[in-house]
Amino acid sequence: MIKSYKDLEVHKLAFDLAMDIFWETRKFPKEEVYSLTSQLVRSSRSVSANISEGWAKRSYDSVFKQHLIHSLGSNSETEDWLNYAHSCGYLSTEKYKELTERNDRVGKMLTKLHQNWRNYEK
Repeated sequence: MIKSYKDLEVHKLAFDLAMDIFWETRKFPKEEVYSLTSQLVRSSRSVSANISEGWAKRSYDSVFKQHLIHSLGSNSETEDWLNYAHSCGYLSTEKYKELTERNDRVGKMLTKLHQNWRNYEK
């Protein structure tokens, strides 16, 4: 049984991905701190943050699902920023592929959760 947002596998994966992106961006050039680095870190963190915020409001199915939609938006934004980071040469092809595959997995899990969510606590 899911008792907390921390029990959701998609939250765990999104959080871990955001942390790995954070550490990877520490290697980006300093001139990117207030642009690409900041945007990539913020969008990746927003995925798990929206899941946890939505979980607190889960007694209202539509509100929780709206937060999942926000998570999906941030997930898509993260993908775009990863594309920029790779195109700028800040991520190796191998690292880019790994991060985008993980990001894609999180997106698919969010989509399934959104499609199948039913609050059984009512």
